[in-house]
Order: sequence, then C-alpha cells, then structure tokens
Amino acid sequence: MNDGEGTRAAEAQGRRFGPLGTTLVIIPTYNEAENIKTIVGRVRKAVPEAHVLVADDNSPDGTGKLADELAVGDEQVHVLHRKGKEGLGAAYLAGFRWGMEHDFGVLIEMDADGSHQPEELPRLLTALKGADLVLGSRWVPGGRVVNWPRSREFISRGGSLYSRVLLDVPIRDVTGGYRAFRRETLEGLGLGEVASQGYCFQVDLARRAVKAGYHVVEVPITFVERELGDSKMSRDILVEALWRVTTWGVGERVGKILGGGKDGPARS
Repeated sequence: MNDGEGTRAAEAQGRRFGPLGTTLVIIPTYNEAENIKTIVGRVRKAVPEAHVLVADDNSPDGTGKLADELAVGDEQVHVLHRKGKEGLGAAYLAGFRWGMEHDFGVLIEMDADGSHQPEELPRLLTALKGADLVLGSRWVPGGRVVNWPRSREFISRGGSLYSRVLLDVPIRDVTGGYRAFRRETLEGLGLGEVASQGYCFQVDLARRAVKAGYHVVEVPITFVERELGDSKMSRDILVEALWRVTTWGVGERVGKILGGGKDGPARS
C-alpha cells in the first residue's frame, strides 16, 4: 500500500487519522543470541528513525547481555530485562506498556529470528497512515511463506480460517505476529484484560480491534522460516489457542442469542 492508498483507505472510513509519531519496534527474546545483533541492525537500517526495544526474558544464552551492548552503542536501542520466561503475550504487553510510558506513537511487534523481515517495515508504516492497526499478512494476495513444510502451513492457514469463521473477523491472517499499532489503538483494546499467550495472543488482539470498530488493514509480507535457533512453537501453545478461540466464539454466539442478536457498539 502506498501513501495514496493509505489516504483513500482513511477517507473510505470517513475518518481522518493523525500523524503517527515516533516508532518503537518491540522484539521479544528468549535464547536469541545468534540472531539479536543481526535483526536489530536490519531494523535500524530499514527505518533509521525508529527505536528498538529488546524485551528479554532472562535468556540463559546471554541474549540480554548482547542487547545491552547494542544499547550502549546506539541511543535508539533499549533493553527491557524481565525476570524469566512468561510467554510471548506477556513480553509484548510489557513492551507496549514501556513504549506508551515513553510516549511512542507507533508500537510494532516483530520476531527476533528474522522471519519478519525488517525491510518490509516501511510498507506497514505507510499503511498505518490510514489505519488503526496494520497486520503483515502471509495469506493475502502477494503474501507468502518461505522454507515452511506443508504441515506447518496447514496448521497456520487452518488456525487463521478457524479463528476467522468462529470469531467472525474479516482478517485473512489472524494469527500473524508482524503488526503495527497506533498508540491510541492499544489504549482502546483493554490490554489489562488480555490473558492469552503465544499463538493465541495475536488472535485476541485482532478480535478485540475488530470488535472495537478499529480500521484494520492487512498488507502482504514474505515470512521466512528461521535459520538459527529453535522455534518457540509448542503443542501447549496450539492447544491454548484452540481452547480460547472456541470459548470466545461460543461465548459470543450465546451472547448474541441472549441479547437478541445485537452486536456491541462500533467506533465512529
């Protein structure tokens, strides 16, 4: 999406969006010593005006120490040391709070392993000029995955389809984790009520944004499977996602029946 497309998207919503403000790219880490220097360097090169926050869960491989070294040499790199491994959702929530406390206008989610390419950040930021939330999407035209086995793609596509249908959200890539939020959007999502972790954390934020009436835009990205380090995906994360999405979907349907089929209020 280019600048003109972003403007037209805003006009189509009948809204005018304010300036973005300074960008903070939040990168949660746990045992990413092999990747952290490279990914931070790529972010700083792709969007020189942006700041980076490494939210490290006390990685035993020394990721936090390496991040501290980067921060010493670059005033736009920051490190948030956390007590231990508490999950992706908790790390992002801590990063969001830190970013809002420090007056950043845009907060971006990005993996540390290089699967989210920093070179695509300008595309997300351009789209955000006419949106409340921008999702980097693997499953819209132009999006793709690289070096994934068919089984992994089946799980990801199936998870997004299941979530989209059950939760009635018009998003192709509900589970993706490459996202750009306006500060005001995060402030309106009720982050204090978010308890989900991992895979499901992304679904939770997406559904909250849609239900709150925010303008959500998907832009195509190329998702590249990590080359170094170990994936954090686990059976427990997938089970939590299935259970929570099912609970939310059934709960919303019961609520509509009891409430006469009325949806909650949308944003103006």
